[in-house]
Amino acid sequence: MGHYYFDHNATTPVSREALEAMLPAFAEVYGNASSIHHYGQAAKQKLESARRQVAEFLRCHPNEIVFTSGGTEADNLAVFGVVRQAGAPRKHVVTTAIEHPAVLNACAQLEREGVAVTYVRVGSAGVVDPDDIRRALRPETVLITVMHANNELGTLQPVREISRIAREAGVIFHSDGVQAAGKAPVNVHELGVDLYTVSGHKLYAPKGIGALYVRKGVRLAPLLFGGHHERDRRPGTENVAGAAGLGAAAAWLREHFADLNARLAGLRDRLERGILDAVPQARVNCAGSPRVPNTSNIQFAGVEGEPLLIALDLKGFAVSSGAACSSGAVEPSHVLTAIGLSREQARSCLRFSLGRSNDAAQVDALVEAVAAAVAHLERLSPRAHA
Repeated sequence: MGHYYFDHNATTPVSREALEAMLPAFAEVYGNASSIHHYGQAAKQKLESARRQVAEFLRCHPNEIVFTSGGTEADNLAVFGVVRQAGAPRKHVVTTAIEHPAVLNACAQLEREGVAVTYVRVGSAGVVDPDDIRRALRPETVLITVMHANNELGTLQPVREISRIAREAGVIFHSDGVQAAGKAPVNVHELGVDLYTVSGHKLYAPKGIGALYVRKGVRLAPLLFGGHHERDRRPGTENVAGAAGLGAAAAWLREHFADLNARLAGLRDRLERGILDAVPQARVNCAGSPRVPNTSNIQFAGVEGEPLLIALDLKGFAVSSGAACSSGAVEPSHVLTAIGLSREQARSCLRFSLGRSNDAAQVDALVEAVAAAVAHLERLSPRAHA
């Protein structure tokens, strides 16, 4: 039995390019990048080379890149850093109901600290209306944080429009780009963002490394306290190997962006057509919305998503029933209920997210496996024996 991976939004395998860039940092360039001797300066050069690669990927200046331990830390640094830096006695944050828990739980903590937070709703299309963001603003608003692409639906949010609203209001704008970078065009200056998050393990780099773009002039209160690393924005001895992997992965994606995403879009469309033809009661969530090319969230009416996921895993296919950070949760996906699905409908959905290793033969095999698994589960359903 073959094993095929269709859960790239949860994590990606480390690419050959990233691995080859990392190995010297473990075996040869092992110095502390803050040391002034030869070993330290060799590590510093490797770190700064990676910073340049990430900056080129996001189209910004290397000094605007802060390396972190991952997307969650970068999101937290953006959210807490802006709010705690603001000197206003009353503070307000605007976000959406479909953000990743790294942002939602940070906002929940801010509420416990007395900060007001508005969670803007989205419609069935899974896309926030910029006018709703505008209407949510208050005189005391200090931050807008809206993701670029949703991790479960793949829907792209109107970041450029929101950035204009933020600029007109004089409010800092952060976008969680973890699921968009590498899948959608990202030029932070054209997007108009002040802060932008990326995560290595979503980009074929290792886990444990991420980056936050911080526009020149934006000040952040520190999240951690220690030395003067990362221009006093993120203390701690730098993860040189992880940064090298992220830099190499970003460089590869920048070079191969168009070809890779055109291929993934074709495979995603092939997958959706195959499943809809084979499983009449299936429907694609937010099919008509702008989406990243690798992601499909499909509802299988009358079938529980978790047993279907397990059945597919037993056949050698790795998919997801929602965000990896929420796996094992009793509650249905907050994203799916936010777009108007009932709790029962939300529990009947699976997410398929494609990546570099997938091909048409794997997609066709997955379609066949999904059809067989759905038919089997329907036969076992109490409704079939009613």
